[in-house]
Amino acid sequence: MSRVVAVGTSLPEHAYRQDEISRVTSELLTDDPVRRALTRRLHAHAGVETRHLALPLADYGGLSFGSANDAFLAHGTDLAERACRAALDDAGLRADEVDHVVLTTVTGVGAPTLDVLLAARLGLRADVRRTPSFGWGCAGGAAGLARADDLLRGRPRDVALLVAVELCSLTLQRGDPSTANLVASGLFGDGAAAAVLVGDEHRLARRPGAYGAPRRRPGARVVESRSHLHPGTTGDLGWRVGDTGFEIVLSARLPELIGAHLLGDVKALLAEHDLEPADVGAWVVHAGGPRVLDAVRDALGLDDEDLATSRDALRTTGNLSSASVLHVLAATLARTDAPPGVPAVLLAFGPGVSTELVLLRLEGRAPRSAAATRQGARA
Repeated sequence: MSRVVAVGTSLPEHAYRQDEISRVTSELLTDDPVRRALTRRLHAHAGVETRHLALPLADYGGLSFGSANDAFLAHGTDLAERACRAALDDAGLRADEVDHVVLTTVTGVGAPTLDVLLAARLGLRADVRRTPSFGWGCAGGAAGLARADDLLRGRPRDVALLVAVELCSLTLQRGDPSTANLVASGLFGDGAAAAVLVGDEHRLARRPGAYGAPRRRPGARVVESRSHLHPGTTGDLGWRVGDTGFEIVLSARLPELIGAHLLGDVKALLAEHDLEPADVGAWVVHAGGPRVLDAVRDALGLDDEDLATSRDALRTTGNLSSASVLHVLAATLARTDAPPGVPAVLLAFGPGVSTELVLLRLEGRAPRSAAATRQGARA
């Protein structure tokens, strides 16, 4: 197993109110005044107030598939570098101490991949082991965390750097008035995140304080992960690659699918560790949209407060695809007052339709209590 010792995040400098974005994008998507009005209504009910964009809003009218992808490589590398530096600095590690890089993205392509572009900037070693991934989609932050943990279980003295970078705005499909495109144009934002994980035999993992004395910084122990593909759902979420780029596939029944399967998936993950949903002290949920978050709440029987951090992320940044759940994790670690050792479940959904779940044990700065002692004993 491994420990998450730091999470860094970054957002583009161009920030706009949702109504500003809606006014411009509605005109790019359709000439039909009825569809434009529908676009603005959908955007107004997306649970989003602000989004950060890779480019100035006025520049989106003239992008081709090629120029959008060029912008992805340039601006995505910048954002990823900032997130990585923030995470490494917070962990107290140098870039040349990183042994593995796991990259996830679904909004741009490149060969060499973006992790190669990052290597020279960050000062990664020439022998760093790289695992670039395209296609996990919004589940990438959770899946990447799980795969980094898998790597470190086999190499417990190593350091892994998970990098998620998504510039969703660059996939905007002009002239496509489909409802899926109208919804997506009001939901997704741009951003990056990076998490530093260390194996169980690394010096940062061995530092005293896992369940007692305060730690220098909050973190989390990765206990277990679980993936689930839902049969018959490949046409419900993902991309269709067309002549003009990535065309969104987004089914209206996605929240229904989540609601039908999630409780069973979560119970299966927890049962291996003699836990129930009621034992979970923090829910780190991908900010997929208001209906997705409602489906998670209802399926798991949660209170609105349980998803407050996810809804706040949606409100202030929109859905950042794979980077979203890592932004929620960073905020959770920064804000939590839960006793050390409390279980947390991190989860996200992606094309497939797939569910990715990670069971964590929080390692915060909170003082030890009787409840914390009991939770630590169960670990």
